[in-house]
Amino acid sequence: MPDLRYPLAERQDLVDELHGRRVADPYRWLEDAGAARTKEWSAAQDALFAAAARGFTGQERFAADIRALLSAGYTGPPVWRGERSFFVRRAPDAEHGVLVTAAPGEGERVLVDPNALDPAGTTTLDYWRPDREGRLLAYQVSEGGDEEPLLRVMDVATGAVVDGPIDRCRYSPVAWLPGGEAFYYVRRLPPEQVPEDERQYHRRVYLHRVGAPAESDTAVFGEGRGMTEYFGVAVGRDGHHLVLTASEGTSASNDAWIADLRDGPLEEPRLRPVQVGVDAEASPHVGRDGRLYLFTDRDSPRGRLCVGDPADPGAENWRTLIGPDPEAVLDDYALLDGPELERPQVVASWRRHAISEVTRHDLATGELLETVRLPGLGSVGGLMDRPEGGHEVWFTYTDHTTPVEVHRLDARTGRLERWASAPGADGLDLPPVRTEQQVAVSRDGTPVRMLVIRPDDGDEGAGGDGAAGGGDRPRPTVLYGYGGFSISMTPGYSATILAWVRAGGAYAVANLRGGLEEGEEWHRAGMLGSKQNVFDDCVAAAEHLVSSGTARADGLAVMGGSNGGLLVGAALTQRPDLFAAAVSSAPLLDMVRYERFGLGRLWSVEYGSADVPEELEWLLAYSPYHRVREGVRYPATLFTVFDNDTRVDPLHARKMCAALQHATAAPPEERPVLIRREAQVGHSARSVSRSVALSAHQLAFLARYTGLGGDASTEE
Repeated sequence: MPDLRYPLAERQDLVDELHGRRVADPYRWLEDAGAARTKEWSAAQDALFAAAARGFTGQERFAADIRALLSAGYTGPPVWRGERSFFVRRAPDAEHGVLVTAAPGEGERVLVDPNALDPAGTTTLDYWRPDREGRLLAYQVSEGGDEEPLLRVMDVATGAVVDGPIDRCRYSPVAWLPGGEAFYYVRRLPPEQVPEDERQYHRRVYLHRVGAPAESDTAVFGEGRGMTEYFGVAVGRDGHHLVLTASEGTSASNDAWIADLRDGPLEEPRLRPVQVGVDAEASPHVGRDGRLYLFTDRDSPRGRLCVGDPADPGAENWRTLIGPDPEAVLDDYALLDGPELERPQVVASWRRHAISEVTRHDLATGELLETVRLPGLGSVGGLMDRPEGGHEVWFTYTDHTTPVEVHRLDARTGRLERWASAPGADGLDLPPVRTEQQVAVSRDGTPVRMLVIRPDDGDEGAGGDGAAGGGDRPRPTVLYGYGGFSISMTPGYSATILAWVRAGGAYAVANLRGGLEEGEEWHRAGMLGSKQNVFDDCVAAAEHLVSSGTARADGLAVMGGSNGGLLVGAALTQRPDLFAAAVSSAPLLDMVRYERFGLGRLWSVEYGSADVPEELEWLLAYSPYHRVREGVRYPATLFTVFDNDTRVDPLHARKMCAALQHATAAPPEERPVLIRREAQVGHSARSVSRSVALSAHQLAFLARYTGLGGDASTEE
């Protein structure tokens, strides 16, 4: 490794008095990305990372392997409008997927191609929805990774844009009305109507008539509601009922209403409450049969499907159609009630300890008819039926060695067949791997499951000291986790995982509390004042990997992004002795001031707020930035951040990087603390080439400091 020297970062004697607590913040000046000294510090860190990266042998090999594995491409599930389908496909050599439509007699046509819109690869297709007849398409495209898309409407037959662009539509659904002349959608208030630091918030539900100026749209809901609320809108399959939901930030609870659009003008829907002020989630939907269907965790943390009457939608009138499973979480459902079926059905997808299952049920009674045999132990997503009724449902399937493919289930026969494979799947050279589910025991006795992927290649791919070969001998190991916001870590095809395993390492994906792998109670056991459970689960998983012989004691790394980046920060500050290396991507790390930046105000329902004395104590107990201590030998740590990240501000990583560089007792040549900065990209979607470069840097860094050798240590 080159002789590394950390850039000078002034430590200021800045202390806040918060609810009687003195809270130091020596690197607050790094919050201002536009300040000259922050720019100077960032440029010096860029140079430091570039110098260090030259010593990461294996980077080119990882990049080549990841690119080859990503050449599988992607085909998404079809959205049907009559005999016309819409779906996204990414060709093996393309940077982004394109939106395609197909119909009998006309073949396939590309409707939206981000690659053509921006050859540099920084433009992304964020959302799309055809109208009920398949004649018009609403779609949203953003540039530079900022996730601030513009909404447009396209004529499907001609490809011409006939409406838009409409701005301030971030995360907006589009609920088309029959005939395609109008839709409901969600838009933020104009910036001149709100304070500057609140422009990311203040949403309203509007009615938009296609071709009319957006400024003339009628606000139908949201006035007087909380500024951080999110709204959902949908029109039922019967075409007559509007469903509207509201949730505070990222809360797992919501209010819900329903309106019969035949009862009055579209601009003034008469909303009847489905549930209001209830600490649970309910997703209403009106079927083609006119019944109200409710997908809910109310009185059922693992989920259930209920039915009711749209005219009297209160919970006292709900009837359970598909009840909860004591060990599985209900994930999704589709209604099959076409005339071809003697017995209308419900197809449901479940997650049992993060592994997907699919079942068929009688639509009238909920009786279980069949558990569908899936291709393997993997993940199912995107149940799609035909809006006008039918006997088929389409869904995606993937596992650790299967790129996403689309399957079609025929409810008349129960037959499952592959409808579409990833375009480049046949040409893949996949490494032989084996996957097993292991169980660790957390500090409070809670079992924590994780999927461990390892080579299945005899003695190939030994680690740097020769210890990690075939069989069950310990290997350099990456532990990946998230643990928050009801997001489940489920099996799936990952070029990053496969590249690491091909090089001889093991990769573990942990199902930590805070996710939804075991239902809403599992989520709530890892949020607010219980957030420490998530970090305890991660530590328990790490200790288990070592004690079980999966991981080398001196070769264990922890990795995560966003809320998972917070997990990494907590793990390396609470148990620096346990990990040789850490990668924290787009992380939250200053949990005292997180609400002031990006979309932080949305997350107080998950973390708590420093404005509340008791909640400040929760946050300070684990806030990574505030737990850094001088003289500790911290793991080799890499922060990866993105300049256009409008969710999690890169300031978190800047401040934490400076604090660790100052405090660590480990020489930078042995265990460096680095930050990798990337421009023109944001928190989420990115081009393939950018994904390859990022993952190659991350894996090469981890290989260097966990001792992974074999093929990863030799350049082409």
